[in-house]
This record gives sequence, C-alpha cells and structure tokens, in this order.
Amino acid sequence: MYEEEVSTLSKELATQKWQECLEIIRDIVNAQKFSAWFEPIKPLKLENNILTIQVPSQFWYEWLEEHYYSILRSTIAKVIGEDGKLQYSINIDQSEPEFEQSSSVRLPQRPVPPSKPGNLNDINRYQPNQVQNPFVIPGIQKNKVSSNLNGSYVFERFIEGDCNRLARSAAIAIAEKPGNNSFNPFFIYGGTGLGKTHLTQSIGNKIRQDFGDEKAILYTSSDDFTNEFVHAIRNNRASEFSAFYRNIDVLIIDDIQFFSGKEKTQEEFFHIFNALHQDGKQIILTSDRAPKDIPDIQDRLISRFNWGLAADLQLPDYETRFAILERKALDNGIEFEPSILEFIATNFKSSVRDLEGAIIKLLAASSLQHLDYIDLQMAKRILKDMIRENNKQITIETIQTHVCDFFGIDTNKVREKTRKQEIVEARQIAMYLSKKMTKASLKTIGLQFGGRDHSTVIHAITTVEDRIKTSSKHQQIMKDIEHKIELSSL
Repeated sequence: MYEEEVSTLSKELATQKWQECLEIIRDIVNAQKFSAWFEPIKPLKLENNILTIQVPSQFWYEWLEEHYYSILRSTIAKVIGEDGKLQYSINIDQSEPEFEQSSSVRLPQRPVPPSKPGNLNDINRYQPNQVQNPFVIPGIQKNKVSSNLNGSYVFERFIEGDCNRLARSAAIAIAEKPGNNSFNPFFIYGGTGLGKTHLTQSIGNKIRQDFGDEKAILYTSSDDFTNEFVHAIRNNRASEFSAFYRNIDVLIIDDIQFFSGKEKTQEEFFHIFNALHQDGKQIILTSDRAPKDIPDIQDRLISRFNWGLAADLQLPDYETRFAILERKALDNGIEFEPSILEFIATNFKSSVRDLEGAIIKLLAASSLQHLDYIDLQMAKRILKDMIRENNKQITIETIQTHVCDFFGIDTNKVREKTRKQEIVEARQIAMYLSKKMTKASLKTIGLQFGGRDHSTVIHAITTVEDRIKTSSKHQQIMKDIEHKIELSSL
C-alpha cells in the first residue's frame, strides 16, 4: 500500500511539473510543432529530481534531442532546479490505447562520443537502445577525447605586450574557470602569425593541467569540423556527430571565418553552440577578422559570437618583438648578441611568425656552416633575403585599401554584394592585383571579397587583363595603383 501511494504521488508530481514545463515550452515553440511533438508526451514519474517522460518511439526521442535539446534542458532547470534531470521511456508496443501501459525501454543517456574527434566510423558500435543524454546522470564518467593540443603552447611562452594584453588576461581567467566566466564565447581575432593559435591552445593546456580528465577539451580547425560534419551526413551519423560535440567541455575552433558560405555547417554549429553555452561549457573561437566583418555568416551566429568577449591581437611593438626574440632564442638554447636581436626586431614587424623564421634561419645557418659564433654582420648577410621579402610583403587588405582610395569608395564596399559599376570595377581590379602581388590562392582571395568563389575571381582577373590589353587608360590606372601599393610596403 505504501509503495502504491509513493508511486501515485510520484506520478502526480511528474504531471504537475511536466505541465509547468509545457507552459514554458508553449511560449517558445510554435503551436503546430508544440501540438505535434510535445502534447503526445506523457509524464510517468518524478523521483530524485529525475523526471521520466514517455514518448511513442525511438524516432520521437531522437527528434526531440536533435531539435529541442536546449529548450528541454533549460526548462527542466527552471522547473525542477539546476540538478534536475530528464529521462525518457520509449514505448515499444503501442497496441494498448494508453501507451504508458505498454512495455518500454528506458533511455537515460545519449551515445557516448567516439574516443577521437572525426573518427565517425566508430559510431556504428552504438545500438539504438543505448542512447545517452549528458545531463541525466551526473556521475557518468566521460570518455577520453584526444584534445589535439600542442604541449609547447603554454602561457609561459606567450610574451605579453600592449598588442595582446587584454586577450592574454582574458585567456588566463578562462583557463582558471572554464565556462564559469563572463568571456563565453571567447573570440580572438587578428592577422596571420600574431599568436591566436598559441593563445587558445595555452588555455586548453592550462585547463588540462589543472582539471585533468575532468574536462573534455577539443581543439580543431573549422575545416576539420566541416569535413567531419560532411562525413557524418554522408554516413547518416549526423545525430552522433552532434552528440559528440555537445559532450565537449572546452571547444576550441580555429579560423572560424572559413565557415563563410557553408550554410549547413553554420546551422549545425549554431545548435551545438547553443547547447554548449546553455550547459556552461566553454567556447573559444579564432578568426582573422572581427565577427561583424566575416562575410556570409548567419546574423544569429554573429550575434552569439558577441555574447562574450571579442579581443583582437595587434602587431607587436618593438619592445614586445625584442622580448619574443629573447624567448625564442632561449627556447632553442642559444644566445645572441643584443645587437642582433635589435636588428631583427627593427626589420621584422609584420608577425610573430616572421620573428620565429628569422631565429630559425640563423640557427640553421650556424649548424650547416659549423659556425660557433654569429656576429651582427653575418646575421645581416644571412637574413638579407628575408628582410627584402618582409619589407615588400603586401596583403589583400592593403590592396583593397589602395584600390578603394583610388576610386574614392569605402573599403567595405568591395566585400559587399552590390552590382554598382564603380564598385564592381574596383573589386575586379583589387582581385586582379591580389593574385598578381600576393601568394594567396583563388579561394583565399574570394573569401576576402565577401566569400565569393574562385570562378568569380577568375572572371575578374580575365576582365581586367582584357581591359589592360585594349585600353591605355586602364593601363595607366593599374600602373598608378601598383606604384602606390609598392611604395607603401617599403
């Protein structure tokens, strides 16, 4: 009799709480979807803050978890409390009018993610009735995930300066309290070779050092994420792909700008982002430009990129460059005269990567030529070609700026989708010069001009070449613009 009373009370509580949940969900989901997916659900019991609900089929469960995971998670937290959990009971025999009386299988969790990111072939080991939901059982042991972190990227080797102080300070704060801070997501942007990868991986390595296996950390590139997603769709594994990424505690994605124009990837990442953020997981992203300047990215994603902190990495000043060179020399076990470091710091200004390259070239020369000592004159001779190349380094952004100045238009106009004649002409000339004066690929050039594809770049190059051949006016225009770009790089 006592057990029957407890069971009855449990069901009454479940019914009450589920009705409260439905009132919240009703305001979020449109009426048609609410009627189709939520009204047929039956609350079974509420015990130990675990609300068990019954759904008609396995497909029903998967649809809810795929499309309404975040809504269900936040609603359960509001109604039952932060320690509230949801458990599904899936009916496998609907011959009875009231399917809650039928035999069923309990599904308290989602599939455990594969042990390594991208290895989606391993997913076929999961069975339909082994579905797992990360917020159901708090004591569940996480599978070990290969973090893809480079152990040499640590805060101790990241030299702080005015160019990166905000980003580095925020990164340290995040490493101390991942997910439990005001910098979520943490969006780092800046040019090539300024330390974005070093800084983000330093966060991951610090968290791994302090938290061990307690936190699942994953560093991946945007290209790898996209390729894994395409592979998952091709093999009907999209739900497992989503489950794997939603189970990560610290997700680091490098070069997020390459999501540009990839609508399906953006859609999937949007849902993963929401689930991670709602569960207090840390999201860290890098890009070569500010969120608002990334072309062909959904507005709702851009909005979420700005939820936390967006910090830029700028070109290092002389003092920071000198300190970086000292650190690089120390790391390689060699000591240079201060005059050599001053010479390099003065002549290599575009990126940290160039500073590293200069040190490596000096080390290589001393090894190959069996030199016990390198003086300033030798260093100048060894590095003269690199200095010439460095001083003449021209970027697509530089070309865009000079072309737009020449035509008297805003630089952003050549990245926008407009067919105004003067802007189209400026864009085509800038694309042509980008191919001629930089080593950028057609794909990269297209991305820098609003996410256009390589065929558009080819058309622009061909058009400008034809104009140069047939018009002396266009020949002079090109000469004037090229001359200004070259002067600016000296």
